[in-house]
Amino acid sequence: MKLTYKPLTVKNWNDFETLFGERGACGGCWCMAWRLKSSQFEKQKGNGNKKSMKHLVENKEQIGVVAYDGKTPVGWCSFAPREKYLRLENSKVLSPVDDKAVWSITCFFMAKDYRRKGVSSELLKFAIEFCKKKKVKILEGYPTVPYSNTIPAAFAWTGIPASFERAGFVEVARRSKARPIMRYYL
Repeated sequence: MKLTYKPLTVKNWNDFETLFGERGACGGCWCMAWRLKSSQFEKQKGNGNKKSMKHLVENKEQIGVVAYDGKTPVGWCSFAPREKYLRLENSKVLSPVDDKAVWSITCFFMAKDYRRKGVSSELLKFAIEFCKKKKVKILEGYPTVPYSNTIPAAFAWTGIPASFERAGFVEVARRSKARPIMRYYL
């Protein structure tokens, strides 16, 4: 499978909508869970989160990338400067490791037929190359540790450590059994 990638902009917003479907990927999230305080996220779940995401895209913020198989949108990876993710800033488990500037990878979403096929690893490789061009020095991720051979897609939205390891990330901190902090030094 040969994937292509496009950063999310107003030009491919419809592809993002198609990929995320009626439910906004999972439970009306629209990839806003990390960007908002939990109370605000819950209050605007669904259409409110969709509007917030579209507003960020219209303001040309770096949001993430859509992966395509031909012309079909099949995958999503959200990455941006860490300070864009309010929930990270307020997390005890994922609080900053140090005072270095990092970009964070917070979310993956794959079309059902493209799950467990290595798409997240490919999206990570693209994110690394994209960040190199932006002169980012550290890329950070917060994958979920699976406790069995299978993990429901709804719980794998931050990725799994094996995908990050395949892309060259290393664990730099772990304040929770289930959630390491992994980095790639560019």
